[in-house]
Amino acid sequence: MPSKYDAGIRAKAIRLVTEHRDDYPSEWAAIRAVSGRLGMNAETLRNWIRQAAVDAGQAEGISTDAAREIRELKRKNKELEETIEILKAATTFFARESDPRQR
Repeated sequence: MPSKYDAGIRAKAIRLVTEHRDDYPSEWAAIRAVSGRLGMNAETLRNWIRQAAVDAGQAEGISTDAAREIRELKRKNKELEETIEILKAATTFFARESDPRQR
């Protein structure tokens, strides 16, 4: 699913919150103020900030690159499993067709 916001807007929003965090009583207040100015959901911006911290190695979690690789490997694994099922079905079909007792 394509993102509603491009990488530039995402980076700008994260940068604004990190730079102006001390101007507000809490991080959440900064997130709400920046998200309101940029016309986005505050929870979306909060998630971006948390993921940026994970990607920078400042917090525990799965990095964006690792998550992308996991999704790709799962997709490939699913394709291979489907191929195996097709080959099993074909093997069974041809084994029955070539059985001389069936004729």
